[in-house]
Amino acid sequence: MTRLGRLVLAVSLFANRRGLYNGRRSTRVHVAVYRWSGGRLGRQVPGCPGARILLLDHIGARSHARRTSPLMYHGEGDTVAVVASKAGQPTHPAWFHNLLANPDTTIQIGSAVRLVRARVAGDPERDRLWPEFVGFYPGYDAFQRMAAPRRLPMVILEPR
Repeated sequence: MTRLGRLVLAVSLFANRRGLYNGRRSTRVHVAVYRWSGGRLGRQVPGCPGARILLLDHIGARSHARRTSPLMYHGEGDTVAVVASKAGQPTHPAWFHNLLANPDTTIQIGSAVRLVRARVAGDPERDRLWPEFVGFYPGYDAFQRMAAPRRLPMVILEPR
């Protein structure tokens, strides 16, 4: 992790510990820039070259509204994993609940859009993949500590 990456992580952890959230407006801007640039912009966390970002489309479990969330991911072949961290908050993110209700969705990585089906990783799979996430973004360990006793779920996105 570069000096910029350590700064980004420190600012993120500072904000999260104080309950500060940039909100939907920053997410909308991120998604718009990512899509407009075909993933050339907004595809990684500044200063963390291994922390790549995808766009996850999901449908509201109750509202049925279409939404998109930018998320860090780990890929293995055609399968992708994401963590429902909500930056260490005590509840799961809305996108996690939405995927439980509507697991068939799409993701965008760079300019490529893929059809995927979401499932929650079992404990052995999560335990195997967790070091990968902490390796590219050490903030995940802090998020897990902040979220305790909630165990951050991992979602596997498989091709369909």
